[in-house]
Amino acid sequence: MKETYYDKDNINRKAGELLSIANKYTGNKQLADFPGKPALLVLDMQDYFLSPRSHAFVPSAAAIIPRIISLVNAFDRINSPVIFTRHINTKENAQMMDRWWSSPLIGEGPLSEISDLLRGYAHDIIIKPQYDAFHNTGLEKRLIDSDIRTVIITGVMTHLCCETTARSAFVRGFNVIVPPDATATYNFELHRSSTINLSHGFALPATVQNLISHLDIYHLEKKHLEKKHGV
Repeated sequence: MKETYYDKDNINRKAGELLSIANKYTGNKQLADFPGKPALLVLDMQDYFLSPRSHAFVPSAAAIIPRIISLVNAFDRINSPVIFTRHINTKENAQMMDRWWSSPLIGEGPLSEISDLLRGYAHDIIIKPQYDAFHNTGLEKRLIDSDIRTVIITGVMTHLCCETTARSAFVRGFNVIVPPDATATYNFELHRSSTINLSHGFALPATVQNLISHLDIYHLEKKHLEKKHGV
């Protein structure tokens, strides 16, 4: 069931091929159609999913870390929110996850921490108990209070927490972007299916490189408006 479908040598090619397929379902929408202040969500990049010693290890997750870091740096340049999540359950709030998985991530522990490779970037962290990062977390209020209109969803796993959060963001009125080269899951079949499904009605797929270029344009336009209005 698990495979290393992304590595540092093939991620550009494989994500590009997936993007070309997913774009067939977007109705020709472009990044320019997703205006407003964006926020970056980095879901569950914890040792529970990134360490080979964990039963929940995602083999392709290592390949997306440099791209997530690039996005974090781009968001820092435009002074827009970057929010990390940690998935942690209690016996009480695990609910159906306990029944489905039998061994959810219960309580604090070494595997529950953000990976060392990303921990220095995780200055704003919310704890979530379910796939959906909006469920009982206060994330929606935080985004609204920051005047966020668009969310970019990265992290793991593409078909579980990333997809569920993307759909939840959509029904709450946010524009949603999910980069196929900054999300990962157990195998390419699941990753591909989730990316294509989201592209048909929920989220725009875009590569990290294109996103960063778009964010730089957004930053320049924002500076121009601030200068024009004397802010």
